[in-house]
Amino acid sequence: MSLTANYFEIFDLPVSFDIDTEGLAQRYRELQRLVHPDNYASAAEHERVWALQRAAQINEAFQTLKNPLARGRYLLQLHNVSTSGITLGGDFLMQHIELREELASIKEKSQPLETLTAFLKHIDQQMQKSLETLSQQFAQEDLRAAAVSLQQLQFFKKLREETLALEEDLT
Repeated sequence: MSLTANYFEIFDLPVSFDIDTEGLAQRYRELQRLVHPDNYASAAEHERVWALQRAAQINEAFQTLKNPLARGRYLLQLHNVSTSGITLGGDFLMQHIELREELASIKEKSQPLETLTAFLKHIDQQMQKSLETLSQQFAQEDLRAAAVSLQQLQFFKKLREETLALEEDLT
């Protein structure tokens, strides 16, 4: 294993948005056992340093690949596609504004927790649709469209986090 290998190579995975997450987790545990500091306790200094670097690289690769948003960004990075300067369509921006307004009004409802649960379900459905779209776009190598979809997914992820924070405040 090279310190310059891409994250997919580290885990012996194809370079793809769709990955076997269970296989990823299993391979992660295997690799962590291989480079565990206890295995290098009596090794030369340069071997201990190498093991620490590998462990850090494996951790970073795992954290990136297990998260669909981070994995998508990493795939774009591998293909030299930037997400900066991406413009989202007016329809999406209007939908996002409406969803934010809906979230802000939930506190005023007579049954805020029930309304919030339904809202969260809707956000989860939107995120799932975004993930399915991303999967298709990466499979078709439509990387510019994937960059836009990643930005949209980021909006839904942030909105979901805000929804969960409101849920915590209401309980």
